[in-house]
Amino acid sequence: MKRLSRGAFATSVLAACVATGAQAGEIETGGKQLLTHGVSALEGGAGGGLSTWAVIAGDETDRGIGGEVHATYVDVKDYKLRAFGGAVGWHDRIELSATRQAFDTGPTGVELGLGKGFTFKQTVLGAKVRVLGDAVYTQDSWVPQVSVGAQYKDNSQDAMVRAVGAKDDSGVDWYVAATKLLLDRSLVLNGAVRMTKANQTGLLGFGAAKDGGYRPQFEGSAGYLLSRRLVVGAEYRTKPSNLAFAKEDDWMDLFAAYVVNRHLSVTAAYVDLGDIATFKNQRGLYLSLQAGF
Repeated sequence: MKRLSRGAFATSVLAACVATGAQAGEIETGGKQLLTHGVSALEGGAGGGLSTWAVIAGDETDRGIGGEVHATYVDVKDYKLRAFGGAVGWHDRIELSATRQAFDTGPTGVELGLGKGFTFKQTVLGAKVRVLGDAVYTQDSWVPQVSVGAQYKDNSQDAMVRAVGAKDDSGVDWYVAATKLLLDRSLVLNGAVRMTKANQTGLLGFGAAKDGGYRPQFEGSAGYLLSRRLVVGAEYRTKPSNLAFAKEDDWMDLFAAYVVNRHLSVTAAYVDLGDIATFKNQRGLYLSLQAGF
């Protein structure tokens, strides 16, 4: 698969949806309530940071098109991760996303036998479709918004991921997510089931030499709206543990997302990623900036 430059991700998906919208008729932008389309998830698309939500990226309603770009930085004890990408939403029904991740081992790379500052890189291309409900506008019903999606992941480092025991350097995650905003309780709730064989979300390859099969994993989020601009909450994400040389732990965070204005938001979190590649207690800061329309 041909690699995309960082700047090409958002451009390519935005162009695709703009062209589709132009063919369908007049394009409208804006209209959603603040915070109701989530923030940019680590793997791209709309979510809560560590987890994917059923909501569709962008500020559009069912009559328009919206989009967003993001830059995310995670700094834990022994590693750093950077992610850049973008997503578009069409008629609040279909979402396309693209993200480039770089997982920097820093000085730890020497102890892992990879060399100082060795960086695992990964491209994530996603698609999501809302199939049922509306997270915001069906307040008289407990039925959540439900979406299904897929993420194609490619780190293009076959020799390296095989050296750590993975089977492949690319793979596809499949998921179904449900999101509900309870306005009278100022709560947003989300749950997702992901079928995956990814090691550390794919950064360390997919599957293992003796077992490359899919396993279901859970992603959950709960947030409390302190105001129409600020939400605080927590997330928990289970992970498969395929690699023989190192146990893979579940992820969790405590987050706060603040909407500066309709086009700009910032998310900060304390993350606990557990043990990564034999290095224990990977805890630290998650920070993400998002701009969109």
